Amino acid sequence: SLSFFTSLLPSTILLFLIPVLTMTLPTVASPEVITSTAKGTNAATESENPLLRSWSDQPFGLPPFKSIDPSHFVPAFEVAMAAHLSDLEAIASSSSNDFDSVLGAYDRAGVLLSKVGSVYYNYTSSLNTPDMQVVETKMSPILSRHSSKAYDIPGLFEKIVSMDRMKDDKLKSGEWSAEQARLAERVHIAFLRKGAKFDAATKVEYADIQAELASLQTKFAQNVLKDEEEWELVLTEGDMEGCPTDVIAAARQAAIDRKKVEANAHVLTLGRSMVEPFLSYSSRRDLRQTVFEAFSKRGELSPDRDNLSIATKMLRLRKRQAELHGKKSFAEYQFEDTMAQTPEAGMKLLDDVWVKSKDAANREREMLEAFLSEKGEVLDGGIQPWDWRYYAERVRQAKFDFDENELKPYFSLDAVTNAVFDVSNKLYGLKYVKRDDIVAYHPDVNVYEVRQSKKDDELVAIFLHDNYARPYKSSGAWMSEYRTQTKNLAPGTDPIEGIPIVSNNNNFSKGSENTLLSFDDGVTLFHEMGHGHHGMLSDCSYEYLASTNVLKDFVELPSQLMEHWLSEPAVLKKHAKHYQTGDAVPDDLIKRFKAAELFNEGFATVEYTSCALLDIALHSLSDYEEGFDLKKFEQDYLKEQGMPQGIIMRHRPAHFLHLFASSSYASGYYVYMWAQVLDNDVYAAFEESGDVFDVETAERCKACIYSKGNTEPPQDLFRKFRGRDPDASFMLKNRGLIPK
Repeated sequence: SLSFFTSLLPSTILLFLIPVLTMTLPTVASPEVITSTAKGTNAATESENPLLRSWSDQPFGLPPFKSIDPSHFVPAFEVAMAAHLSDLEAIASSSSNDFDSVLGAYDRAGVLLSKVGSVYYNYTSSLNTPDMQVVETKMSPILSRHSSKAYDIPGLFEKIVSMDRMKDDKLKSGEWSAEQARLAERVHIAFLRKGAKFDAATKVEYADIQAELASLQTKFAQNVLKDEEEWELVLTEGDMEGCPTDVIAAARQAAIDRKKVEANAHVLTLGRSMVEPFLSYSSRRDLRQTVFEAFSKRGELSPDRDNLSIATKMLRLRKRQAELHGKKSFAEYQFEDTMAQTPEAGMKLLDDVWVKSKDAANREREMLEAFLSEKGEVLDGGIQPWDWRYYAERVRQAKFDFDENELKPYFSLDAVTNAVFDVSNKLYGLKYVKRDDIVAYHPDVNVYEVRQSKKDDELVAIFLHDNYARPYKSSGAWMSEYRTQTKNLAPGTDPIEGIPIVSNNNNFSKGSENTLLSFDDGVTLFHEMGHGHHGMLSDCSYEYLASTNVLKDFVELPSQLMEHWLSEPAVLKKHAKHYQTGDAVPDDLIKRFKAAELFNEGFATVEYTSCALLDIALHSLSDYEEGFDLKKFEQDYLKEQGMPQGIIMRHRPAHFLHLFASSSYASGYYVYMWAQVLDNDVYAAFEESGDVFDVETAERCKACIYSKGNTEPPQDLFRKFRGRDPDASFMLKNRGLIPK
C-alpha cells in the first residue's frame, strides 16, 4: 500500500503544534489534555493566599487543596501575571544573548503563573462550582490579554528571532544540542502564530479577538455544563425495564446524590456513561427518545443558553484571526502547524474512511431492519437515532450470542484500574503506590506515587485518578497536569519541581456499591492512561517541549496505542474477575466477545467521522454572512455527505466542546483518525514481535514515542520506531473497513 506520509502529505513537511489536551498558559484549556507550559519567578510566597505560598510543606509539592477557595484565584493571578511579565522583561532587557539567558530563561519564566494556572484550569474542568464559574468568566479575557502581552514584550521577539537564526550553525558546531535547536524553532513558531510580526494596530485587534474568543469559549462550555447539571429525568425502577442492574443502580445513586426523597426514585442525567447504556437496553422507546433528544440538544436546551449563536460568533472571529495571518480560512491557519499541514491532507484520510464506514453502517442498518422484520416489529418512522443502539444490542446477542451485560460483572472499576496499572508495569516498569493519606480536591480522587521498578523504585511522577461523574465536572475524559516534567530548574530549586504531577479524569456513573464499566468505558480508562504515560515517561530537558506539548495530530498516538492492550485475551484472563465471586472471565465469553468486537463499527466510525468532516468543512468557509445558520449548515452538509439514516454526529455543534470550548481542536478533530493510522501501525510492531509485552519493542516505544515530547519532529520519531512511514492499512483492517 502507499506510504501514509507520501500519499497524504506534500513532499515538504512542516513540523508543528500542541494537543487537544495541551496549552501554553494562560490560554484556555483544550478539551482532553490540559498541560501548562509557561513558568516563572516564585513571588509573594509569604502571602496568606495558599496559591501564592510555597508548597514545599505539601507532599511532593502538590497544591494545598484543602486550603484553596475560588476567591483566591483572582488576587493570585494578579501577582503571578506581574511576576511572569517581569521574568520576560528581564530576558528582553538583558545584554546576554546566549542560549540559557534567552531560551533557557524563557522556558523557566512564569513558575508562579504556571502553579496558579495549573490549579485553576484543573478546577474549571473538574470542580467548576458556581463560585468558580464566576471567577472563570472574569478571568478568561484577562488571561487572554495577558497572553497577548507576553508575546509583545519590547525586545523579546528580536531575541527569539536571533536564537532561531543561529540554531543551525550552533547545532552544526556542536554548541547546541538538537533539543536546544528544536526549542528555538518551536518558540519562534509560537511567536509568529501569536502575531509577533504584526504592526501595532493589528496587534491590538488581534488581542481583542483573542480576548473575545476566550470569553465566548468560557460561556459555551459553561452553558453545556449547566444543561448537564439541570436536566434530569426522574423515573421509577419499573420505568427502567430492560436495563441491567448496574444501570439501575447508577440511576438510583444519581437520585440519592440529587436528594430525591422518594424511595423508588431513579434519575437519568445527561452523562454519556449513563445515557448510552440506557439507550442500549431500555425497552421503552418513548423514554429512549426523550433521553436521546435532550442529550443531542445540549447547548440549546434553554433559550438563555444559545450556544449556536455563540459558536457562530466564534467562527467569524476565527475567520478574521486567520485573515490577519494571511490565510484564506481558519482551517488553513490551524493545519499549518500540524503533521498533516493542509486541510486537504486531513480530508483525504477522512474521505477514504467515510466512504467505507458509510457502506458498513448501511449494511448494519439492513441487519437491524431484517431483525425487526423477523420479529414482526414495526417502528413508526423506521430506525431512529434513539433506536440504533437498542436494536444493535439485540442483533449482537442474536448473531454472536454475546451480551455485553455478561462482560460487565468482570469489568469493575477496580479490576480495570488494576489491569491498566499492570499493563503499565509490564511495558514500562511503572509501579503505582496508593497514598490514602494525601487529600486531593475531592474525596473521589485517588493519589498515587508512580515509581520506576527498573530503576530501584525511583519516583517518576505523582498520579491523580478522578474517575466519577458529578455535578460541576465537565463531561468527557481528559488528561491534565499540575506540573510538567523538566530538567531546566533554576539554581537552588527543589528537584521535586521537575517531577510531573499527572491527572486522569473520567466520568463513570458511580454505583451504589460497585462501579461496573462497559468495555468502552474500559477503553476510555486505558486511553487516558496512555496520555498519562506521555506525561509520566517524559524525559526532556525543557518543559516547553516536554510531555504532551507535541503536534496535535501526534498527541493521540500515545493514548490510542494504550487502548489495544485491554482486549488482549491474556489481560482479560488475568484481570477481568467477577466483582462478586472473583472468578476469571470464562474463555467462551472472551471468544464470543472477540467474535462480536467489530460489529457496529460502521455506526461508531460514521458517528466520529461525520464530526471530523464537518469540523474541517465549517472552518474552511470563506465567509459566515449575516444570517448564517449553523444548524442548517449541519443539516445540509450531512445530507450532501450521505449521512446514513438513523445516525447523527457524535458531537453536534451546540455542545461540540472540542471545537468551541477552546480552539485546540477547532479544525483539528480529525486528529483521532490521523493518530489511529499511527497507533495501529505501532501496535502491529508489538504483534509482529510475537509478544505484545515484548521488552525490546516496549523500550523502543518508550524511547521514540512516550519520552521524547516535542524534542524531534513527530514523523521522525515514528520513522525511528518503525523504520518507515506509517501504513494506513493496519487501521482500516482493525476497524473492519477492509479485509484482514
